[in-house]
Amino acid sequence: MKRYVTVFSSIIIAFTASGGIRAYAVEAPEISAKAAAVISADTGEVLYAHNAAEKLPMASTTKIMTVLLCLESGGLYDEFTVDSEAIKVEGSSMGLREGDTVTKYALCCGMLLPSGNDAANAAAVKISGSIEKFAALMNARAREMGLSKTYFVTPSGLEGEGHGSSAADMAILAREALKNDLFRQICSQTSMKLRFGDPPYERWLKNTNKLLTMYDGVYGVKTGFTDEAGRCLVSACERGGKDLICVTLNDRNDWNDHMALYDHVFQTARIIDVPLPTDIFADVAGGSADKLRLKAKTDHVSVTTSAGDLSDFDFTVLGQPFMYAPVKSGDEAGELRISYMGREVERVPLYADEDITCENKSSADSKKGLLRKIKETIGRAFSR
Repeated sequence: MKRYVTVFSSIIIAFTASGGIRAYAVEAPEISAKAAAVISADTGEVLYAHNAAEKLPMASTTKIMTVLLCLESGGLYDEFTVDSEAIKVEGSSMGLREGDTVTKYALCCGMLLPSGNDAANAAAVKISGSIEKFAALMNARAREMGLSKTYFVTPSGLEGEGHGSSAADMAILAREALKNDLFRQICSQTSMKLRFGDPPYERWLKNTNKLLTMYDGVYGVKTGFTDEAGRCLVSACERGGKDLICVTLNDRNDWNDHMALYDHVFQTARIIDVPLPTDIFADVAGGSADKLRLKAKTDHVSVTTSAGDLSDFDFTVLGQPFMYAPVKSGDEAGELRISYMGREVERVPLYADEDITCENKSSADSKKGLLRKIKETIGRAFSR
């Protein structure tokens, strides 16, 4: 019997030789997943969805959050001895034994490549002191990200009461994690040589994500499997400037489903160039001018979208309330945050586009001018 899935409809617009416009409906593939989502890695826009909001167990894709928190905790290359109780856990392993010396960096590799449950537990205890306290940290971060269907009980993905997420939430989690350059670097490797043990020695770890070598452009992210969750997969792929993240939960045919979904969404998604504002100014204190013109090194950013248009993008200047003179053209002077429908897309450095010299006034006048500028800035801040 033919099975139907619920998806967002997709249409390709083509220009004919005569100048007319023809619309072609692009049929989404049939997949085996209980839930799936494909989003733009640039904007977080949902480009495909099938039961994407349903909360389900997500197995070891849980480790995306664990690795992100571990990378952000600092001291990645400091050596320490693993907690002997934490590493006593069932399931996949990076091969830790009692008394092993490791680093947090090695544990992150052990989680993302061979999907080590021992690595996840060891990292959790090192960072928070216990599995339970680390789970609380995971849930706090999930709330910050707006993951409304996500709840963590374990750092590894082994089931606990209430442990689960949705395909849409996992896609957003992966998007956030991939903003971390080290996370992206690790999850893209098919294998890695690491040094750990008692005493430490070199050994190879192999990535369980076969999609890295099955489909051109795939650069991550994480596999998962338990009896309850079934096969789960979070992947990311970039082709022709289009950057996508795909999630399937409880999917017996996940490799093929991800490739089919990428074939589909790469066909229906498009790239738009978003022009950056040119009238950006910063306040200057103690200078020959009160305003400093700012400029980015690029005049636009390219983003992957389906339904988005230029009116969906907002810009916010980030930096100090004002700059102190003198300022030289080319000095870094803040950042421009580009947002799509309220969600951050990218941050672009801003630079001074002109020279501002110190004002040629008496020291007393300069101090008065500086105090006036500070009061004006504080006044604007409180009036918003």
